[in-house]
Amino acid sequence: MRKICLTVIGMYIMMVHAFSQTTIKDTADYKPKKLKLDEVNIVTSYYDQTADKSAVMGGIPGPKGIGNVTDFANGLDLKFISSDGKKRKNTFDAGIGIDYHTAASQAYVDSNGHAKNNGLRIYPTFDWTIANDKKGTEFGIGAYYSAEHKYYHSIGLNTSFSKKNKNNGEFSAKLTGYFDQIKMIKPSEFIPVDSIKNVPAGDSIVYITTASGRTEALSYGSGQVVSKGSKVVTPSRARDTYTASFSFSQIINQRTQGSVELDLVYQNGYLGLPFHRVFLNNGKDTIENLPSERFKLPLGFRLNYFLGDNIIIKTYYRFYIDSWGLISHTANIELPIKITPFFSLSPFYRYYAQTAVNYYAAYEQHSVQDKYYTSNPELSAFTSHFFGMGIRLAPPKGVLIKGLNVVEIRYGHYLQTTDLAANIISMSLKFK
Repeated sequence: MRKICLTVIGMYIMMVHAFSQTTIKDTADYKPKKLKLDEVNIVTSYYDQTADKSAVMGGIPGPKGIGNVTDFANGLDLKFISSDGKKRKNTFDAGIGIDYHTAASQAYVDSNGHAKNNGLRIYPTFDWTIANDKKGTEFGIGAYYSAEHKYYHSIGLNTSFSKKNKNNGEFSAKLTGYFDQIKMIKPSEFIPVDSIKNVPAGDSIVYITTASGRTEALSYGSGQVVSKGSKVVTPSRARDTYTASFSFSQIINQRTQGSVELDLVYQNGYLGLPFHRVFLNNGKDTIENLPSERFKLPLGFRLNYFLGDNIIIKTYYRFYIDSWGLISHTANIELPIKITPFFSLSPFYRYYAQTAVNYYAAYEQHSVQDKYYTSNPELSAFTSHFFGMGIRLAPPKGVLIKGLNVVEIRYGHYLQTTDLAANIISMSLKFK
C-alpha cells in the first residue's frame, strides 16, 4: 500500500514539474485578470426506490427485507476564474452537497427495527485547474470530503493533466485516491450483551445502538428502551481506493466525435459493510465477509454524431470486469433534439447487465464452509433498464430572471430484474 501511495505522489510531482516548465513570451504588456465569480450552478434531485430485498437483511423475504429508499439531494457549485502573468486561465471550483435519505432496511440494523432509518450526508469539493491555451495543456488538482457521521468518513484527492494535439484530439489522465473510514456498526444481535444495575435480572439487555452509539437497556418482553447510558466509541476500519483514468477524444469529421476511456481501479481494506447480514443454510445469520482486495477494469467508448443542425445522436458503451468475477455491459443512447434555438428535448435509454460476484448467494444459500459470502442484491446477477427525458431551456436573455442562463429538468424511470424500481427527477440551474 505504501508503494502505491508513493507512486501517486511521484506522478503528481512529475506532472507539476512538467507543467511548470511552460513559458510564454511577450507577456510584458499583458495584465493578469483578477479572480471573479464566473458561474453558479444549483442542482437538486429527488430519488424514490421500492425493492423487496435489502443487503441489511441478507435478502430475507417479507416486511423485514424491504429495501425502499428515498433521497433528497441538493448541490451548490461556484466557479471562479482568473488569469496569471503567463496568460494561463485559472479556474477554481468550490462546491458543497447535502443529501437527506430514508431507508426502510436501515431500521433493521437493530434486529427489532428500532434503529434510526434516516441520515444526512455532507460532501464539500474543491478543484483548481490551470489551462494554457497556447500550449493546449491543462493541469488540475482537487480535494473531496464526504461524511455520514454515524457510518463513514471519506477523503478524496486527485490530480489531472490533459494535452490537445494538432489533429483535433485530446489526451487526458487523472489520478484519484479515496481514503475511507468505515464505522464498524454491527447488527444488534452481534453486539455482546450485559446486565444493568437497578433492573431485574433477565428483564433487560444492554447493547450499543446502531443509530446513536449509546448504550441502552431494553425490556426483553416489549423491546422498549428502559434507560440510556453514555456514548460509546464505535471502532472503524480503513478502505482505500486508487484510480488511474485515461481518455482520448477525437473529432473525426464535421459531424462525428469519439472517445475511448479506460480506468484502472485498485481497492484495499474493509470492502464489505458490517451491518450487511448473511443467512446461512443452517438457519443462522452472520456478517458479510468479502476479500480485502479488488481490482476493477472499466473500458468505455463514446460516439456522438450530429444529424443535421437539430439532432445529436449520443452513444456510449462500457465493458467492465473485476477480480471478484463480476462482468457487466452498459449501452446508452441519448438524442438531444433542438425544438427551437433555445429549447431542446433529450430522450435517453440505458441498458445494463451484470453477472454475480463469485461470493454471492441468495438468502439461506451460503454454506458454513464458505470463506467469503455476501447476499447483497447489488452484487447479484441482474439486468436493468433506465429511460426518461430531459428538457433544456437556454434563452439569450435568461430564464425568468436576469443571470439565470440555463434550466435543465430530467426525469428517469429505473427497472431492475431484482424487483427493484425507482424514479428520479432532477433540476439544475446555471447562473452566469
